[in-house]
Amino acid sequence: MAKQPDLPSKPFPLVRSSFQEGYAVFSPDGRWVAYNSNESGQNEVYVIPFAGVSSATGGKRQISNHGGSRPRWRADGKEIFYLSSGQLMAAEVNIRNGALESGRVQTLFGGIGVTIGYTYDASGDGQKFIVVRDSDPESSGAPPLTLVQNWTALLKK
Repeated sequence: MAKQPDLPSKPFPLVRSSFQEGYAVFSPDGRWVAYNSNESGQNEVYVIPFAGVSSATGGKRQISNHGGSRPRWRADGKEIFYLSSGQLMAAEVNIRNGALESGRVQTLFGGIGVTIGYTYDASGDGQKFIVVRDSDPESSGAPPLTLVQNWTALLKK
């Protein structure tokens, strides 16, 4: 695992703008921050180097192209997941000579509910996801959620 960077001792603004930014998340090595901003007129996902980290160079990079919010990093830092119009997207990212380069973007699947907060999470390898899905528009509401407690006791029967 890479050495974590030395952090500044006093709080400071990550981004200074008149736009709405949110859902900022650190890369696994702590050198980059992914977040969404509406500076283009709609929410898009951007990545910036974390201030004060000498090995991260370059400026802000736009990751999403047709709307994006709620970014999350894959555990190895080689992919960023985000939501776009109810679809879960995956964007490849690479670090070359200390600069971040964005690569191929693909749609993983759709039907994800978009509310306040995160409505999905990914396993460390980016192969499994837990999501809040939109309900079927033909149904009378959201599907029921069943929670089984003490399920190991049922195995003995």
